[in-house]
Amino acid sequence: MSFLRKSMHWMGAVARQRQHLKVIRGAISTAARDYSSEPPNDFGNFPGAKAPFVSKLNLIHPEDYAPIPIYRVMDQDGFIADESQDPQLSREVVEKMFRDMLLLNTMDKILYESQRQGRISFYMTNFGEEASHIGSAAALEMRDLIYGQYREAGVLVWRGFRIDQFIDQCYGNVDDLGRGKQMPVHYGSRELNFVTISSPLSTQMPQAVGAAYAMKMKPDNDACVVCYFGEGAASEGDAHAAFNFAATLGCPVILFCRNNGFAISTPSNEQYRGDGIAGRGPMGYGIATIRVDGTDVFAVYNAMKAAREYVLKENKPVVFEALAYRVGHHSTSDDSTAYRSAEEIEVWNSVEHPISKLKRYMVHKGWFDETEETEFIKDIRKQVLKQIAVSEKKLKPNWREMFEDVYDEIPEHLVEQREELERHIGAHKDCYPLKNFEK
Repeated sequence: MSFLRKSMHWMGAVARQRQHLKVIRGAISTAARDYSSEPPNDFGNFPGAKAPFVSKLNLIHPEDYAPIPIYRVMDQDGFIADESQDPQLSREVVEKMFRDMLLLNTMDKILYESQRQGRISFYMTNFGEEASHIGSAAALEMRDLIYGQYREAGVLVWRGFRIDQFIDQCYGNVDDLGRGKQMPVHYGSRELNFVTISSPLSTQMPQAVGAAYAMKMKPDNDACVVCYFGEGAASEGDAHAAFNFAATLGCPVILFCRNNGFAISTPSNEQYRGDGIAGRGPMGYGIATIRVDGTDVFAVYNAMKAAREYVLKENKPVVFEALAYRVGHHSTSDDSTAYRSAEEIEVWNSVEHPISKLKRYMVHKGWFDETEETEFIKDIRKQVLKQIAVSEKKLKPNWREMFEDVYDEIPEHLVEQREELERHIGAHKDCYPLKNFEK
């Protein structure tokens, strides 16, 4: 189909959608939305759904509905498209946003290479998604509870997670807050209200909804839950459970989808056929929905502020879809050049990159200094490299700790297993690197 024919087809769909909405709005009165013993003749008032009756049979096709629009504030060149949408952030806040994005980007590059050198076992970068992390984190309060998936390190950067904490976790040493029990990049911080990441996909989603429901039960609650997940995770059954419970129980949770186009190697056009993840919100689950340009830090910030205000005021969820592009490989276990072109990646790593957009905005405002940026990156590199040298020399936690931190009191069968392991290691000391572990 030619571009012109596609455009005409899309415009027709928009017109049909508007007409459809006009008919629906005209048909549904306020009274008709409530149960009634005498419903209007032209309106179905069933327990399962309320909608107008029609006498002509029609299949409703996906193309009959216009796509949910993408909210943005900045264009590619860093100019504010509509001045009324400028968040009017201070220079100090914008510079912190920029520095935190640079810190994350720089740390990612070094730790990725550390894994390639065999110094850590695994790593996942955040390239191309820095704005969705920083913009959303900046709009929240520290008391808001975060459930992450595994690519939200920028949220922790904004909240104050230190370089040594990131690196100690990747090395799983004695100073790792998780005591070496997690894979690298599975961060967590009770102090920063960031629930520890777990590998199984989308398990955090129903957990987050449950936490939000508990918050709702508290008198004068002034905090919400934000649950990050990818568009691939949205195909899991746990995602459906989370959406449905959030809607039916009325939970103050923001279900934040980072739609970066790829679930490992599966592109989004093979992951779903509907209008992204945002399309599931209003019609599928009856949830208020926002879709934003995830490479625009100001759009993410504005939308997250509005979403937070809504969920706390209404005690209802929001589906939040941030559209971006995963510039890096899925992880150090992946080579994305096998399923996408270098030319495609380069576009998103330059013109459409969130750091580049924010830099252009700062240049227009007279807030950018190239020398300062260069010196900042050099300083972060020195800090990261120095911390790697320190962290990799630290001992691992005592191996006996693998039996701890699950049960308040260790059950008998685990006590027996620990004792059996102690006997085994005692008999084969020369086969294990015990000097690398805390005694």
